[in-house]
Amino acid sequence: MQGTARVVPRLTPQEYLQWEVQQPLRYEYFNGEVFAMAGGTLPHADIALNLAILLREPLRGRCKVRNSDAKVGITDEGPFTYPDLSISCDERDSRTETLCDRIARQFIRYPCVIIEVLSPSRSAYDSPSETLRDRGGKFALYRRLSTLQEYVLVSSETKTVEIFRRDAVGEWRFIPYSEGDTIEFMSLGITLSLNAIYEDVVLELEDEGGEKR
Repeated sequence: MQGTARVVPRLTPQEYLQWEVQQPLRYEYFNGEVFAMAGGTLPHADIALNLAILLREPLRGRCKVRNSDAKVGITDEGPFTYPDLSISCDERDSRTETLCDRIARQFIRYPCVIIEVLSPSRSAYDSPSETLRDRGGKFALYRRLSTLQEYVLVSSETKTVEIFRRDAVGEWRFIPYSEGDTIEFMSLGITLSLNAIYEDVVLELEDEGGEKR
């Protein structure tokens, strides 16, 4: 989902975490700046819901699938982002909350998979903080997560999925998928049909008759 910069005084990470819980909207945080998370399109929402449904059952009991209400902390001091889906199999992201770690429980730190559904304007933000605004910038942040194994980009315009997968020596490999393919999530030990991800989704570039423009 895309974000819009808000003019507020620069905040420390701790100030941001305390300030955000008092706001009606969600805000991402980067270098002291906050960015309101705007709503997505209908295809964006439908694709994200399909993915959550498809992933939850095979991962039940061993990994936690969270939607875009869950914040990811690149470090305990930020940046902080809201991916469309995050999956963590690390018990540190599921521990019982105590008074001493209440602030830490506002975000997860150890996802193995992050999924972003791309809206048409996703790579064209007019913002002073481009690192948070484009897909390459966010991937650069997410690569700093030692537990992250797969970064997944799902188009809302065409039936295409791109996976960036960390290999055994720490290099990132690009794997593209298209209509009819079976997608392998190696870090999770599961596969999904790409067509199932787009079930009942009217894509951005399809007209009312279902023909692509």
